[in-house]
Amino acid sequence: MSRQVVRSSKFRHVFGQPAKADQCYEDVRVSQTTWDSGFCAVNPKFVALICEASGGGAFLVLPLGKTGRVDKNVPTVCGHTAPVLDIAWCPHNDNVIASGSEDCTVMVWEIPDGGLTLPLREPVVTLEGHTKRVGIVTWHPTAQNILLSAGCDNVILVWDVGTGAAVLTLGPDVHPDTIYSVDWSRDGALICTSCRDKRVRIIEPRKGTVVAEKDRPHEGTRPVHAVFVSEGKILTTGFSRMSERQVALWDTKHLEEPLSLQELDTSSGVLLPFFDPDTNIVYLCGKGDSSIRYFEITSEAPFLHYLSMFSSKESQRGMGYMPKRGLEVNKCEIARFYKLHERKCEPIAMTVPRKSDLFQEDLYPPTAGPDPALTAEEWLGGQDAGPLLISLKDGYVPPKSRELRVNRGLDSTRRRAVPEAGGTPSSDAVSRLEEEIRKLQTTVQELQKRLDRLEETVQAK
Repeated sequence: MSRQVVRSSKFRHVFGQPAKADQCYEDVRVSQTTWDSGFCAVNPKFVALICEASGGGAFLVLPLGKTGRVDKNVPTVCGHTAPVLDIAWCPHNDNVIASGSEDCTVMVWEIPDGGLTLPLREPVVTLEGHTKRVGIVTWHPTAQNILLSAGCDNVILVWDVGTGAAVLTLGPDVHPDTIYSVDWSRDGALICTSCRDKRVRIIEPRKGTVVAEKDRPHEGTRPVHAVFVSEGKILTTGFSRMSERQVALWDTKHLEEPLSLQELDTSSGVLLPFFDPDTNIVYLCGKGDSSIRYFEITSEAPFLHYLSMFSSKESQRGMGYMPKRGLEVNKCEIARFYKLHERKCEPIAMTVPRKSDLFQEDLYPPTAGPDPALTAEEWLGGQDAGPLLISLKDGYVPPKSRELRVNRGLDSTRRRAVPEAGGTPSSDAVSRLEEEIRKLQTTVQELQKRLDRLEETVQAK
């Protein structure tokens, strides 16, 4: 009786290729904060990473092409008064990024095309509502201006950034302990959360109801992370009772037993899962690891298939994941990670080996584009929609920069003057910049006078 020994898959030979030294971002001081987030966020325009900052919290935003050694005086986004714990780019506007911090606030920033020329201290809007540090921020995948934040006060808040108001609240009655991870479903109708009480929950956020939950998906005490994958399934990473790392796949309609459960190794780092819905590949990156494992998810048993592992010598402090529209399709690149070292950010391209450099339609089905499918009001009113798909056949052409508009009278004093639609700063913005420059010049003159007086004193002695 003959049987097929090796499963056929076009992704069996996917390999990771680290960027050359001149394509890395050198001499960046990555944050030392102990928190299980990626510390890095990427989109087709910018790479952002949380960095060390004295007297507050800051993160660095660099244009994607600005590789090489980063100047130690490069301007940062530095409006938080305590360390930043998580950052996330808006999927519908590549110039807008949200940050959550130990100072209990969420801030939304607008980055000008070309990057920062001055330190950015004033956010477009500050979202205040948490009573403890905010460790998770994540944007709705299809509705415009909807942002979710989760804090150590065991509360999840859903914000309408366009009005600056919290529109939905999931209080401590839903999560009685620290929330480890939150992930939106592909159409944004549900969220999947993991909590310190050892439960994974699937929640309808607009109704505030728990649709399904699983107690102890992994027997260990270390943090569990959960993400939605294809066809109504969720994938969890956690630890066994013997502290072995595990990955499991679950059917959300039948959470009694996992569809697949695999033990990986005995490392202590929490595994962060990144799922690609276009290829059905999930990548597992552990903080403190020096490897990236990847698995393919199929609709038939055994459902979760190990593909391979990318290994390097140095361990990773964090990881950023590029959306599909930022990849080089002519090189058959199906994913790109931005690995944070202690003093460096290194791109790693995941590539399918193909001889032809023509567009490979089987590798690049239509993918989520930058346009929202719904307004915030439509989603809050009960509508759901999958992402608006675009083809990458002729390459991705970024849309014209959009201005983030916040209609909140109370917040007008805190808002930064943002560029007009055409990219030219408004007259208010120019006058404010001129005022800042005058103040800086005055400060420099005063410092020079004090220096002259000190020199005279030293010479006199």
